[in-house]
Amino acid sequence: MNAPYVRAFAVAGIALIAACSGGAGNQTLPNGASGAGTAMRSGAGNVRAACPQVQPPGYASCYALIRTDVTPTRGEQPFVGGYGPADLDSAYNLPSTNGKGQTVGIVDAYDDPNAESDLAVYRSNFGLPACTSKTGCFTKVGQSGSTTKLPKPDPGWAGEISLDLDMTSAICPKCKILLVEANNNKLLSLGKSVDRAVMMGATVVSNSYGGGGGGATNSHYDHPGTIITASSGDGGYRASSPCDYTTVVCIGGTSLRKGGGTRGWSESAWSGAGSACASLVAKPSWQTDKGCTKRSESDVSAIADPSTGVAFYDSYPSGGWGVVGGTSVSSPIIASVFALAGNASSQNYAAGIWAAGGSSSLNDVTTGSNGTCPKKISYICNAGPGYDGVTGWGTPNGVGAF
Repeated sequence: MNAPYVRAFAVAGIALIAACSGGAGNQTLPNGASGAGTAMRSGAGNVRAACPQVQPPGYASCYALIRTDVTPTRGEQPFVGGYGPADLDSAYNLPSTNGKGQTVGIVDAYDDPNAESDLAVYRSNFGLPACTSKTGCFTKVGQSGSTTKLPKPDPGWAGEISLDLDMTSAICPKCKILLVEANNNKLLSLGKSVDRAVMMGATVVSNSYGGGGGGATNSHYDHPGTIITASSGDGGYRASSPCDYTTVVCIGGTSLRKGGGTRGWSESAWSGAGSACASLVAKPSWQTDKGCTKRSESDVSAIADPSTGVAFYDSYPSGGWGVVGGTSVSSPIIASVFALAGNASSQNYAAGIWAAGGSSSLNDVTTGSNGTCPKKISYICNAGPGYDGVTGWGTPNGVGAF
């Protein structure tokens, strides 16, 4: 990761269409954003959702938000915009040399035909070691575990897959990567794919999607000894499944900017990051906040604001380098931080994060808001000292909390 690299890139050819199968068409979004559905609070003036944000109960949307306000680039030619691996390592004080022997599972819907070749472009550009199916570092399977029986391709979810693979590479370049592609974007199919990832040896599993109608519990996301992370969503103050399950580490989102303090970076709560006091899910024993009597969302956070987004590479069906945000960024980042720590087998869901809350192992995020919530639980949608719903206990400062 010491190789020279270009920190910034442009949107992925603008060819990723804002459409994943099974959703609504394009609509105008709040804050001037454009994309599919109306449930997104972008926080940036020019973004579009990779997947439709309005889904029927029991279906999920991916949470990637693609920047559209920069000139697109074609093919593999990099150019300016978005944070790269060295930026993220610096911001979160991460030991990129860790991770050997860890497998990060990535679960998404539908197929990305160019997943491996796009991953190779990203890693090569940033001087990261190659991760290929030939060496056993990268594996792509369908929901059944087959390497040949894969679901149909989908341009929107392909962008999500590229983002997830790139963020895993950025944070844990020595980790193996297992991509499991669900048959469709039903929460049931995605949950079965989580089971498949664990069955095939994933030590942590990231889920950059969510929806409603998931119920109070879901055994597909309950794997003691394996950390399961999920995005809190891009809709501000509202719940998202599977992030609201007590067996899942719920990942919120921040705006990350260079400069400020001894850290050299500053963070605030991202206005679009999801948070909630869950209505159905009982409060886990390790959560200590007093206002919300049910499960509080989220637990911990990382960069998600598309206006301070990250670089990624996606070429299906066409395109190249892009700048992207959404809590789809923060979930694979935190999953990979868990992999760097290598302690998943001894973790009790998010209990370790809460035990470390307030310590120097986490950067407390104290400013920003994602909307308005009842006064009794105002901390669920407003950042402040200590725990809050938008950013949880904060962002990683090394791997001590993981």
